[in-house]
Amino acid sequence: MKPAIHPPYEPVVFRDKAGGFAFLTRSTRAGDPGKTVEWEDGRTYPVIDVEISSASHPFYTGTARVLDTAGRVERFEKRYGRRENRGGGTPGAAP
Repeated sequence: MKPAIHPPYEPVVFRDKAGGFAFLTRSTRAGDPGKTVEWEDGRTYPVIDVEISSASHPFYTGTARVLDTAGRVERFEKRYGRRENRGGGTPGAAP
């Protein structure tokens, strides 16, 4: 690598604010100003707080909501009425 053109690549702790999960990795991004955390090895590292990570995201935790699409269709039809067949033939038949 050429000297003096790359950002510093140093250890930093990413901390999930929602899940209370943290992990130590290396990054070119410096930690949040004035925020440090003492890690399990006894050393102090800069910390970056994130809103969501694999520890709290519904896709990874298996707590994703299941949408009731049938209920949504019924509610739409109740509100706006059923869609009429404009082809004049039987529904589902080729024109």
